[in-house]
Amino acid sequence: MKQHNFTSASKNDFQEKALEYIDVLNLLPQRPPFIMIDHLIHFDPIITQTRFTIRKENMFLQPDGHYEEAGLIETIAQSCAARMGYIEMLKHSNSIKLGFVGMIKEMSILRAPHLGEVLNTTISVIAEIFHTTLVKAKIEVGSEIIATCEMKIYLSDIEHQNDKTSGEREGK
Repeated sequence: MKQHNFTSASKNDFQEKALEYIDVLNLLPQRPPFIMIDHLIHFDPIITQTRFTIRKENMFLQPDGHYEEAGLIETIAQSCAARMGYIEMLKHSNSIKLGFVGMIKEMSILRAPHLGEVLNTTISVIAEIFHTTLVKAKIEVGSEIIATCEMKIYLSDIEHQNDKTSGEREGK
């Protein structure tokens, strides 16, 4: 019988490929059209990464084709939410707890991204205490950093049942 010797690199590659197949609607309390991430692309206890392509129907896209600053903040917040949702998924939970942005510190927007650009957001956990997570975030387009900040997220006890429809009944 052939035995496979998986290195940590190949395990990470496998995990990251598998993450891209997870529907972000299973991780987030937000629903379309208010979804600002397409894929969870990396997760470990400290670092989480997401990917998002700016499309013409996005509510934060301006007529001149640039993505508003508020969209960048929401992309970071939803990346944090995806992290928390993935942790709940690992616990085999069918609900997502609602989180709230409690603080944004040292926000630096170096340039506005544009229609069609792919945002890669990296969240690095600085501290987690009880229901509060402090993260350092950066958004990149390719290898160019376009935004950074620190964000504090408070996780509530309010549960959002993760049914992808946000409580809508069939036939409505």
